[in-house]
Amino acid sequence: MKKNKSNVEIKNRRASFDFEFIETFQAGIVLTGTEIKSIRAGKASLVDSFCYFSGNELYVKNMHVSEYWWAATWSKVDPKRDRKLLLQRKELNRLQRNVKEKGLTIVAVKLFINDDGLAKLIIALAKGKKEYDKRESLKEKDLRREMERM
Repeated sequence: MKKNKSNVEIKNRRASFDFEFIETFQAGIVLTGTEIKSIRAGKASLVDSFCYFSGNELYVKNMHVSEYWWAATWSKVDPKRDRKLLLQRKELNRLQRNVKEKGLTIVAVKLFINDDGLAKLIIALAKGKKEYDKRESLKEKDLRREMERM
């Protein structure tokens, strides 16, 4: 049976402007009810989302997944609830060690549906940019755009 290619790709554009990515990871997400249907419909947002540790488990906070319109009233869940991320223990340990360093955080970068139909979240270990770094990024972006025009 041939699987359909999914073109769902929800990005956190603000994250690359505010943070410098050091390392990226691909994590699975624990979803309940009809959340996967909302994600497949593209009704999700990663604006202001970040990850945190609770015990030895990693959770994503402020990821908004809209309620599925056709869902029964008893199956609806909070759209902004914290969702558990699934990573290998070695990756979790490395992230937990790095987050303890000053100035490092974990941000959600991209949400997508893989070839098997599972929702995956790209997260990045990131360091916040200073104001002058942001201006430098904008200058580089403008220069690239000018070069492409020529």
